[in-house]
Amino acid sequence: MKKYEKIISKFAKKPWGDFKQFIENIPCSVKILTIKPKEELSLQYHQNRDEFWYILSGTGEVVINNKKYQAVSSKEFFILRKIPHQAKAGNKSLKILEISLGQFAETDIVRLSDKYNR
Repeated sequence: MKKYEKIISKFAKKPWGDFKQFIENIPCSVKILTIKPKEELSLQYHQNRDEFWYILSGTGEVVINNKKYQAVSSKEFFILRKIPHQAKAGNKSLKILEISLGQFAETDIVRLSDKYNR
């Protein structure tokens, strides 16, 4: 396998909105999350990866380890593995650049609460 063979463009719909993933595990994974108005990610943590979030557009709230922060354009958040976190959109879609550092897998999500019953 060539070094950059895992550069991809993958799109996935979720109940809270969608994401487009661009790169996976070389040495990070990159996504753009779009959270629909008034929707939210599950309160979750990851065993094997840290995450960096950069707010691209919209407004909302980011919760990291029970602390609430305003999510506004250009705001940055670093979330260590095993730390509970969540993002919630306000009245408009919240768009987040997510860079995962460590071993990425969708199965790495440990949901603590989820309004979509996943």
